[in-house]
Amino acid sequence: MSGRLIVCPTPIGNLEDITLRVLAALREADVIACEDTRRTGKLLESYGVSGKLVSYYEQNERVRAAELVKRIHSGETVALVSDAGMPLVSDPGFLLVRGCVAAGLEVEVLPGPSAVLAALVASALPADRWRFAGFLPRKQGELQRAFSTPETLVAFESPRRVADSLAVLAALDPERPVAVCRELTKLHEEVVRGGAAELAQRYAQAPPRGEVVLVVGPAPQAAEPELEPAVEALRALVAAGAKRRPAAHVVAELTGLSANRLYDALTGAGEQA
Repeated sequence: MSGRLIVCPTPIGNLEDITLRVLAALREADVIACEDTRRTGKLLESYGVSGKLVSYYEQNERVRAAELVKRIHSGETVALVSDAGMPLVSDPGFLLVRGCVAAGLEVEVLPGPSAVLAALVASALPADRWRFAGFLPRKQGELQRAFSTPETLVAFESPRRVADSLAVLAALDPERPVAVCRELTKLHEEVVRGGAAELAQRYAQAPPRGEVVLVVGPAPQAAEPELEPAVEALRALVAAGAKRRPAAHVVAELTGLSANRLYDALTGAGEQA
């Protein structure tokens, strides 16, 4: 009888954030796969949980994942944890989850602490559409592209690079709203909100300490051209003898509007298709 994999998020700072379901899973597991056995051992000790720990980190992930899939297939329950937060989110675990799915084994994911979601909510920036970028790229061109997303951007960043990354953003849009979320759930938790240029200058003078999550407001998007003047231009071309479809494509290239949208607007306005 096959066992199962339980993905267990762990506190990102405050140990009291662990959930009752995670504690139950850790007690149930035949083996607990973790990034740092010493760090996970301290967490288990604080809650009186005993369990067999095996290391599972980036350098041994491929070999260890194969070993754990075999153990689960033989009927064992494996709990997967990272040092903090949800495994797989900029942490090891992907190969193990994928291996279990490929083998038809049960994978259960428990909800719990997440620096990404905590920072997004604390930022007071739009949360209806957002994108997680992991760690921000170091190359300037890639960084500029990341900052051009039309959604709120959430990313991890080294405290040593916060000022430089914000300087790149400030060159694109000095007033772009940013939240620098530091040491979330810990004793020295801090959320600093402001414009990109303002915060770039602040952290150039005094780099932040501890673990940092950056939340960047959506990039402003160019306003879409008005539809009606474009349809009028299309109508004039058609009246002059142009065929509707080719004319719609010409106007689309000039205005940036969709050719299909222009064509539909023309025919929907009572023109003959």
